[in-house]
Amino acid sequence: MKKTGIWLDKNKAFIVTLQNENETLISINSNIEHFRPHGGSGTRMKGGPQDVVQDSKYLEREKQQMKQYFKEIAFEIRDADVLVIFGPAGTNEKFGKELQEHYKTLSAKVKEIVKVDSMTVNQVKALVRDFYHSK
Repeated sequence: MKKTGIWLDKNKAFIVTLQNENETLISINSNIEHFRPHGGSGTRMKGGPQDVVQDSKYLEREKQQMKQYFKEIAFEIRDADVLVIFGPAGTNEKFGKELQEHYKTLSAKVKEIVKVDSMTVNQVKALVRDFYHSK
C-alpha cells in the first residue's frame, strides 16, 4: 500500500511516500509570483491624487499559477492509495478543494487535511510516519 503525505504552502510542497518500509521524498517548487502592489509617488493627503492598482490581474495570474502548482502535485501523487494533506495557512485547504473539483479519484483517497506550521524536511517525514503509524 502506497501511503502518501503532502506538506504544502504557497512556495513549495514536500511529498512523502511510504511503501514497503521504504520512504521517498519529492520536493516541488510552486513558481507562484509574490507581488506587493503599491502606488507610485503621490500625496496621501485628503483630496490629493491617488494611484489605482489593478489587483484583479495580479490575483488572476496568481490563481492560474496556483492551478498549475496543484496540477504538478496531483501528477506526482496519482499512484497513491491513501493521502493526508498538511500545511499552514489555507493552501492545504485550497488543494483539498481542487482535488474535489478536478481530481475526484484522488479526492476519494484523502483521509485528512491537517493545519500545521512550517516545518523542516525531517519534521515533515516524521509527521507523515507518525500519522500513518497511529492510524
